Amino acid sequence: MPPHHAELTAAELAKGRRALIRKCTTLEPQVVGLVGVTVYTALFGPRAGGGAGPKPERLAQAPVFVVPNPSGLNASYPGFADKLIWYKRLREFADEHAPPPKRPG
Repeated sequence: MPPHHAELTAAELAKGRRALIRKCTTLEPQVVGLVGVTVYTALFGPRAGGGAGPKPERLAQAPVFVVPNPSGLNASYPGFADKLIWYKRLREFADEHAPPPKRPG
């Protein structure tokens, strides 16, 4: 098992994936934001495109967007500003996928 999954077994990852899919199916979110590329590859497999940003996969019909893990140990995005950019992009992505506002009566 890769070092970044050392705390979770394959069975735990599979159980978490099933639970997330059930929740997304029930809640029908407009967008699914995943925190960390590790979570993304655990859900979609090692061939899933790395890095932060919008992804081609969907969860229960919702588009997926990956933001960097906010941990200070994240060497790919070392500073707060490096991470904040992606959280702002997630906000824009969510706004783009939001349903149009309902008109009053």
